[in-house]
Amino acid sequence: MTPKLTGTVALVTGASSGIGEATARRLAEDGAAVALVARRRDRLEALAATIQQTGGTALVVRADISDRAQAEAAVQQTVEQLGRLDVLVNNAGLMLLGPVAGADPDQWDRMIAINTQGLLYTTHAALPHLLAAAADGDRQVADIVNISSIAGRVATNGFGVYNLTKFGVNGFTEALRQEVTKRHVRVGVLEPGGVSTELMSHNTGTVREEIDHFHATTEVLDPQDVADGIAYMVTRPRHVSISELWVMPTDQQV
Repeated sequence: MTPKLTGTVALVTGASSGIGEATARRLAEDGAAVALVARRRDRLEALAATIQQTGGTALVVRADISDRAQAEAAVQQTVEQLGRLDVLVNNAGLMLLGPVAGADPDQWDRMIAINTQGLLYTTHAALPHLLAAAADGDRQVADIVNISSIAGRVATNGFGVYNLTKFGVNGFTEALRQEVTKRHVRVGVLEPGGVSTELMSHNTGTVREEIDHFHATTEVLDPQDVADGIAYMVTRPRHVSISELWVMPTDQQV
């Protein structure tokens, strides 16, 4: 049986670890050539080698998507070297938690730059190519999947600016879906609950203790669980668009 994404090209941001790495592997297994975008070249090269060893195609694109020029260049390099773009997975993200009172605004700037501006820059650069793929490609459809969070649905004490970025991702995703859905670019958001990734490792002190307790008492998701959801979204028949997918650990209430 021919893999579902054979002949397509996917770009995954934040591909050097966690959900991004698992998603790149999964889309490659489904037949897509995958552009691996992140800042840590050594990890990207190791992932590309693994994909290539199993017969897949992977392109390493080192870029900081919070820089608009680098985000645009990443998309352009993908199209130039792989020939097209059919799927964009906006996964790169940063989560720095804590009270608003006494917070370091530099941390807010970093989160907004990656979680919001980086997603906007990459989407803006990719959209003309996705529209072209939907109009002229064999599948006659293209996909954007934005990785949000339970924090894009439920506000929580200590999550203030992270909540802001993820609520923003949800709103932008739905607005863009309405804009381009009749042109067969499907735009959807995936909102995971707790996942075993590096995302929470940048926190310290009391916040880190609370995170560690949560992970010790909850059977959290594996990155592959989220990658499975992304693969499901982008392999539906052309007439089916999954606009929102909420994936939670069974024993996580909020």
